[in-house]
Amino acid sequence: MSNLLFKKVDYTLSKLLEDIAIGEIGLPDIQRPFVWDTARVRDLFDSMYRGYPIGTLLFWENGYPNEQRTIGVDCKQKAPRLLIVDGQQRLTALYAVMKGIPIIDKHFHQRRLRIAFNPLEEKFEVTNSAIEHDPTWIADISVLWQPDIEQFEFVFDFLERLDERRGLTPEVRKRIPCAIQQLVSLVNYPMTALEISVNATEEQVSEIFVRVNSQGRTLNQADFILTLMSVFWEKGREDLEEFCKAAKTPPADKQPSPYNPYFEPGPDQLLRVSVAFGFRRARLEHVYSLLRGKDLQTGEFSSEKRDEQFALLRQAQSSVLNLSNWHEFLKVVQRAGYLHRRLITSETALLYTYALWLIGKHDFKVEAFPLREIMAQWFFMVSLTGRYTSSPESRMEQDLALLRGRSSAEEFVRTLQEQMASVLTRDYWEVTLVNELASAAAQSTSQSAFYAALCLLNAPVLYSKMTVRELLSPTVHAPKASLERHHLFPRQYLKKIGITDRHDINQVANYALVEWKDNIDISDRPPAEYAPAMEKRFTPDELTRMYAFHGLPDQWYHLPYRFFLEERRKRMAAIIRQGFESLARGDGIPALGRESLL
Repeated sequence: MSNLLFKKVDYTLSKLLEDIAIGEIGLPDIQRPFVWDTARVRDLFDSMYRGYPIGTLLFWENGYPNEQRTIGVDCKQKAPRLLIVDGQQRLTALYAVMKGIPIIDKHFHQRRLRIAFNPLEEKFEVTNSAIEHDPTWIADISVLWQPDIEQFEFVFDFLERLDERRGLTPEVRKRIPCAIQQLVSLVNYPMTALEISVNATEEQVSEIFVRVNSQGRTLNQADFILTLMSVFWEKGREDLEEFCKAAKTPPADKQPSPYNPYFEPGPDQLLRVSVAFGFRRARLEHVYSLLRGKDLQTGEFSSEKRDEQFALLRQAQSSVLNLSNWHEFLKVVQRAGYLHRRLITSETALLYTYALWLIGKHDFKVEAFPLREIMAQWFFMVSLTGRYTSSPESRMEQDLALLRGRSSAEEFVRTLQEQMASVLTRDYWEVTLVNELASAAAQSTSQSAFYAALCLLNAPVLYSKMTVRELLSPTVHAPKASLERHHLFPRQYLKKIGITDRHDINQVANYALVEWKDNIDISDRPPAEYAPAMEKRFTPDELTRMYAFHGLPDQWYHLPYRFFLEERRKRMAAIIRQGFESLARGDGIPALGRESLL
């Protein structure tokens, strides 16, 4: 068949390991997070030992068979002819165990994959302390494939130790060497790979992957680009992953670090920022082709074109991973009122806002203060409206297109302002947002925006002298979660009066932010019982101000529940609008009192 996009190639396991070692097959991820747990590695060896199939591998020709380059797990002799599309975890496990080299686990800790084998029972297990002291087990099968191993001597010593401990029958003495030999012979285990032609497009490769992958996992374009970085810019991918690793934990030495209380980025996420900033694109498929040096008109590859595009990516990533840029941008998130990790409902919104912030700073030379202000407004708007929730790449492509033909800082700011004005219309504030607040979702963009607005307005926590800003501060480490929501009309009370639908009970408008001790004290008491008791803590002016901020009418607890929900939704929408407008004005805190808020 002339239209075949692949060919079938049979390997032995030893041939696969040899090709990985010399770089014929690209497995540069041996020192990157290994996501399988050790039990799956044990099961992999058990299946091979019993002669079961372990699946077909999927490789892709990279288009540069004659280039010489040093990459990957050891000192490779050539650039890989084949990139691994499916089978990376299997090959990483096999390579790490049979070569006896460590992997990096998902927590970024270096460790060995230690698998034990009991030749008496022909059983595999994950090595533990009991197995290490049990002479019936080979505690680490990696020793069997080391270059300096003398198999006869190893088997003889194993038998002698076991005989001293328990005594061996002639039948067992014969069976044990056979089992060990069968294990060692796994280097001859047959494996099959489908090698996809270099002429296949990224979309075709992704489709092939989905169709042959038993788990139905999809490949995204970030996977392709990160693999390509492993081949042609190993240091760039290492820097990306080190940055993401460091963002997960506070630095022990107090040195500058990407760690922050809001966001733990992944390499694929920051790659998207680099692509949007460096190439002004959100769709990754075209960028992948460019990074391969592919001429989109002729379909031909050019190493010169590839190097030019990688230079752009290198420059963009340098800015993305710059710690000064990173932490200056995180101040945008703070400025927008999103002070708590759980308020951030869309990491994509955060990432694309970072890309636009970088464009504003580096390409349009917007000064630091106005840039922070306009991007804080933008982040509030995109988070509230879920701008990057549906078809995020297409939406970001449109936003990037808005900046084409613009050249000055003033034009950058004005373009974003015009776009926000076109979205946040009067109808949006008074109709659309009110309807969106009729939600019972666990993570609601409008609810998060409401809490962010309370931070911007310096509002008090309901029935507390603390402010919402103080309660949600990332510097506070309390034994209970600071983001404690409470049903104003408790569940059990509503059920007693005949309201049992979860959607009705868990309406956003039925939640309020309270201190956790109040949450415990309120429990399931009717609001007409607990609210008047709480009100006694405050003066009439304090209570008026507090209820205004929280969108609660006077004596709200006496209102019929459904009328209460309708009324509070309108007031909450007005508070969110007040928060955004105070952010746009740059003042943050309006005059006190109900009239100024509603």
